[in-house]
Amino acid sequence: MSESERPDRLSGREITIEDIRALSGPATPHFALQIRNRIARLVGDLPADHPVRAEGDREMQRLTALANHSGEPRGSG
Repeated sequence: MSESERPDRLSGREITIEDIRALSGPATPHFALQIRNRIARLVGDLPADHPVRAEGDREMQRLTALANHSGEPRGSG
């Protein structure tokens, strides 16, 4: 999966909550940080109180946590 975004997703139409969910829904730990970065670019220019920005922020937090819990324990327990 590439972190680059299709130009038509970034211009010409408003980003929706469904766009955020479509990106983040099938996330696996392996790709979680790449998807988080794509969402950050999509919502980065939206005001902090915008509902799509709020959903994007929640999903970015979830994806960060998902990446940190990949099922591969590291270090001493």
